[in-house]
Amino acid sequence: MLIWIIVAIVVAVALFGVVAFNRLRTADIGAQEALGGIDVQLTRRADLIPNLVSTVKGYAAHERGVFEEVTAARAGVQQAAGSGSVEQRATAEVRLERALVDVMAVAEAYPDLKASANFQQLQSELSDTENKLSFARQYYNDAVRALNELVRTIPWMFFSGLAGVKERTFYDAPAGQETPPTVQF
Repeated sequence: MLIWIIVAIVVAVALFGVVAFNRLRTADIGAQEALGGIDVQLTRRADLIPNLVSTVKGYAAHERGVFEEVTAARAGVQQAAGSGSVEQRATAEVRLERALVDVMAVAEAYPDLKASANFQQLQSELSDTENKLSFARQYYNDAVRALNELVRTIPWMFFSGLAGVKERTFYDAPAGQETPPTVQF
């Protein structure tokens, strides 16, 4: 009888270990997927930029520095999305966002451009992408919060090392992001 009790306890602990392992790994995969969602939206935004820039270029050929910065910022986003940390992604995103503000400022200087159907469609796409990007950031932070709660609480914390899962960092805006960018020509 004692052997059956011991076997039952060992089986229960083993089953709980499997459940804990799977729950932690599932939460980690969810956080990784959410980070990928941010990358998808950043890439979408970066892919829209060349179309926007080429539309604006026809009206603002002399604003070359703006377009060079947009190109460099776009390359930075693509690099960070491929292999960067959360902080590197956020920094690249801020640089691209500031470059976009400069492009929009150039567009504001040319009333005919603002009335262009192509430009309006691109602006609409960018606005939609910004909304999706905001949602993706929040979704990632929610997934990270759920994962970090598991990693920090009993009994899951005892299995986090076994599952190879550790806390993740939240997607925070880099310092200086709380103030709107200024546009100067």
